[in-house]
Amino acid sequence: MSSIATTATDASQADLLPRVLPAHRISRDQEALDIARELAAEFRLEASVRDSQRRLPWAEIEKFSASGLGGITVPREFGGAQVSYRTLAEVFRLLCAADPALGQIPQNHFGILGVVAHSADAAQKARIYGDVLNGLRIGNAGPERGTRNILEMKARLTTTPNGYRLNGKKFYSTGALFAHWVPVKALDDQGQPVLVFVKRGTPGLTIVDDWSGFGQRTTASGTVLLENLAVAAENVLPLRKLAEQAGIQGPASQLIQAAIDAGIAAAAIEDTVHFVRSRSRPWADSGVERASDDPYVIRDIGDLKIRLHAANALLGKAAAALDQISTVAIDADASARASIAVAKAKVLTTEIALLASEKLFELAGSASTLAEHNLDRHWRNARTHTLHDPVRWKLHAIGNYLLNGIAPARHSWN
Repeated sequence: MSSIATTATDASQADLLPRVLPAHRISRDQEALDIARELAAEFRLEASVRDSQRRLPWAEIEKFSASGLGGITVPREFGGAQVSYRTLAEVFRLLCAADPALGQIPQNHFGILGVVAHSADAAQKARIYGDVLNGLRIGNAGPERGTRNILEMKARLTTTPNGYRLNGKKFYSTGALFAHWVPVKALDDQGQPVLVFVKRGTPGLTIVDDWSGFGQRTTASGTVLLENLAVAAENVLPLRKLAEQAGIQGPASQLIQAAIDAGIAAAAIEDTVHFVRSRSRPWADSGVERASDDPYVIRDIGDLKIRLHAANALLGKAAAALDQISTVAIDADASARASIAVAKAKVLTTEIALLASEKLFELAGSASTLAEHNLDRHWRNARTHTLHDPVRWKLHAIGNYLLNGIAPARHSWN
């Protein structure tokens, strides 16, 4: 593990700022893809060990930041590469085929950059984009436990004689532990949603590494505590317009989610093929010498590959739709089309991630369940990550749009 300053694991200790390393400046799409492939090859080597030991990927996430991948969506006018959505999706698919927990950590980093593009003023954009290009990471403190649904918030930003104060408790805070900035969703004095950027090390901020999910084990998606935390006005972004105005922030966020699941599926299928070829025994009644010659295994591998190809095709089509829509003024119809395009991809990536990680054991046989192989991590990761946004509601949104012409609600999960 690197010498990076890690965070407190209980609320009595002060939060600490992770170190900042110089970051490469990526200038074009192909460069981003080449770097992602190179990192994925390296990250794949210890992915199973990190999962089984729940070893947080500090060194790996630092390499991600130093590579410049964290800044690839920064607009060109601010010095970034402004890569296409197709490239962004492929970067996440590549990284998550190697290690989906590590690949998920920057998910909210890019989601928040999408919010910045729509909600920040010019000065805020210049500062935040500049930080990101210099290697700083953005985390997340949005969802809360104990609310009626994921959109409800109890965290409050209040005005006091001494300025703004922030109070609340967050959970599912993927990326916060590794971040330099933790954006917090809260309600202001008027009950309007705001996004508050909190610098790591600020008194009153505590990040608790208490994520105990059986999948995506090293995302550190735990608790963020906010106790009478002082906030500068320039670190507050209003979010009201984000819901009122047509845009593609939600579909862009969902595109990343779908790419993560596509990566999980690809890894599960790859490990299935490898295990069947190298370790599995044929069934006694098959009459063949190798498990890879079993006609039923052959049939199911073909089926999985076709379903993965279909999911990846829809993922690419959804990304292309966002690329096209983002080049013109976005109205309500365009926003709805973007959501539906991504929802279609999300249905198939969810289904293939779950199917492939389950079929692995059926096709590879009893030996594949041994703890020494840790192949159950694929199913644990797929089952955990696909719970972010229920795919049954994606199917409902698609059907309601195509049948009744009703657009999906606009938020980060549509």
